[in-house]
Amino acid sequence: MDRVQGELSIEQLIGWDGLLRDDERQVRKSVRRLVSDRFMPRIVADYEAGRFALELVPELAKIGLLGANLEGYGCAGMGPVAYGLACHELETCDSGLRSFVSVQTSLAMFAIYKFGSEGQKERWLPEMAAGRAVGCFGLTEPDHGSDPAGMETRAERDGKDWILTGRKLWITNAQVAHLAIVWARTSEGVRGFIVERGMAGFSAEEIPHKLSMRASVTGGLLLEGVRVPEESRLPEASGLKAPLACLDNARFGVAFGVLGAARACLEIALQYACDRKQFGVPIAAKQLVQLELADIATEVVKASLLALHYARLKEAGRLHPAQTSLLKRNNCRIALEAARRCRAVLGANGVAGEFHILRHAANLESTFTYEGTDQIHTLSIGRALTGSSAF
Repeated sequence: MDRVQGELSIEQLIGWDGLLRDDERQVRKSVRRLVSDRFMPRIVADYEAGRFALELVPELAKIGLLGANLEGYGCAGMGPVAYGLACHELETCDSGLRSFVSVQTSLAMFAIYKFGSEGQKERWLPEMAAGRAVGCFGLTEPDHGSDPAGMETRAERDGKDWILTGRKLWITNAQVAHLAIVWARTSEGVRGFIVERGMAGFSAEEIPHKLSMRASVTGGLLLEGVRVPEESRLPEASGLKAPLACLDNARFGVAFGVLGAARACLEIALQYACDRKQFGVPIAAKQLVQLELADIATEVVKASLLALHYARLKEAGRLHPAQTSLLKRNNCRIALEAARRCRAVLGANGVAGEFHILRHAANLESTFTYEGTDQIHTLSIGRALTGSSAF
């Protein structure tokens, strides 16, 4: 199909370019090129096969996407806007691709960076930034998703070591991770541990029959009396505030990422509408189709400008967790609705893999739930406004 030549592209309608610095534009350009050249040609086959392109991880590392927003230890030190734009471009391909980078960067590496010892940082962060070590983040449990305070995984002291017992579920990268950041309840409260692949009693399990996020590695972690040395405990992590700080950090990337999926769906629908002829004219000439495109574009533009505004607040150290909740909730809602409406523009063709939209829609059903459900973020915003907790 020929590219649509309208007066304005969707990106021009958003108007980001004049609001970005040169380094931010360069990050967007580099990630877009990598996604277009290396990931897009294989994403349909990978999704159908339930496979993540693990062999391409070194290429993500090469352009600085692993640990992108961290300073030192071989990390790129990107600002919030540049990192957000990177997540945006990754998710134009697939949510699973952005999720890999988000979990590696904003959860596993951030936990070590924020709460680890200097020795832990020096050992793991350069390896993870180079893609030689993959991490995962073990907080969610089979019976405790939105209420992590109910976690049942235990860590008990045994001399200078800790014995970890429990199970984590819906863990991105679980089956391929070299290390897991595992959160467990102790007699002194919740603590974080670096659990390495190969430790006796530690294993990962598959989650079969996924109908969303199929091009993402998602599994469970089993801890059956795993002996972890004291030096593998994150010394600065105390209580639930530590894992929740990691989640707050990760939600920011999700909020930028889902708009990449929404933008991709809108671009596909626009192109299709201009190419597809019915009743003797392109369906793009029909008022009801233009209504759909205009409505979707309006919401994507508003969400994109909100994301940039909050990224600048984060850059200045002024972003409140409730604002992150608002951003994640708003953008996930808009992206999911955009994908659904774009699918309808394509009619029956909208369910075909070659057009990508239904794959995005299925993935966005997961983003609507993970890193805090829509309902939980609603209550977080409500608590910030009223001072009363409705959890």
